[in-house]
Amino acid sequence: MGKPLLEPDQFDRYRRHLSLPELGVDGQKALLGSSALLIGAGGLGCPLAQYLAAAGVGRLGLVDFDSVDPSNLQRQVLYGTADVGRLKVEVAAERIRAMNPDVRVELHPVQITSDNALELMGDYDVVIDGTDNFPTRYLTNDACVMLGKPNVHGSIFRFEGQATVFDARYGPCYRCLFPEPPPPGAVPSCAEGGVLGVLPGLVAIIQATETVKILAGIGDPLYGRLIQYDALRMEFNEFRVRKDPECPMCGEHPTVTELIDYAGFCGVPSALEEEPLDEVSAAELSRRLDAGEDLLLLDVREPDEFEKARIEGSVLVPLDRVEEELDRLAEWKARPVVVHCKTGGRSAKVVRLLTEFGFEQVENLAGGIEAWSLTVDSDVARY
Repeated sequence: MGKPLLEPDQFDRYRRHLSLPELGVDGQKALLGSSALLIGAGGLGCPLAQYLAAAGVGRLGLVDFDSVDPSNLQRQVLYGTADVGRLKVEVAAERIRAMNPDVRVELHPVQITSDNALELMGDYDVVIDGTDNFPTRYLTNDACVMLGKPNVHGSIFRFEGQATVFDARYGPCYRCLFPEPPPPGAVPSCAEGGVLGVLPGLVAIIQATETVKILAGIGDPLYGRLIQYDALRMEFNEFRVRKDPECPMCGEHPTVTELIDYAGFCGVPSALEEEPLDEVSAAELSRRLDAGEDLLLLDVREPDEFEKARIEGSVLVPLDRVEEELDRLAEWKARPVVVHCKTGGRSAKVVRLLTEFGFEQVENLAGGIEAWSLTVDSDVARY
């Protein structure tokens, strides 16, 4: 008698897969013998890791150098309060191994860069983009094109998400759709714009479905098709995306032939290049103001935001005008300056800018005016 196709406990675990004629034993064996690299263990990465592990993807790589923060818990469903401060990949690995012993979890607690991307991705069948920044998206795309690997892409913002599969062998790549990144600051981060906590789960489910289809060799993957989802309207739309013959990465005459400086390409510093910021909490700032400390409270939001809500005594200089106003602000070079925006992203850029121009005591208001409204003064409107 020959060796069984699956172990007895595997027949029990994957019974509902085995009942699907399109998948069956051969498809489940393909999954168990396959591998996927998940870049990002955040809002998208958490449900992705759970569903791929449950499906029996045999080897799952996790790339993320971040630690669990309290602000993650609203949507990053692998983590709990007791995990705050721990490396995300370590916590995720514990949960996944407990879910399914068939899955070998490989941890990569590093930032993916042009120096290590090809090596990290080279040994996996599928690469899944669960990132939240443009430099890593372009890096992931370019490395996948060079390696000839599918890039299962997803992104989220506020109440909207999108998902597709980029594979230059069968359709367009990310650069066919977005040849150039948006200007720095033009697209708010999730920290600034917010994100509905359940949204990443739905987008990740689409990504997980496409990954399983590709690894098992079934169905029609989303090559050349982009799914957009609007949670407020509960509406899905599908758009056709064509391969661009002029694409600098996968076109007829590519001009990008090696991995580049993606932080520079997108006009932003990488996370590892940034120096830690001096920050002050809303509660501590309130205490200092109540004590009469002479400091400049610099608001770098837009005028319409300033009209909606402001902290008493703040001075408005929008982000795009800060450099023009440096002479006016120069009297504060050696005195305390606290910069704020809505949630802390734009103000962080200004803190670094002012520091470069010789300001000696510059701090970022952690959480911005949102934190002020939630923890100090509820009369300051939230928007």
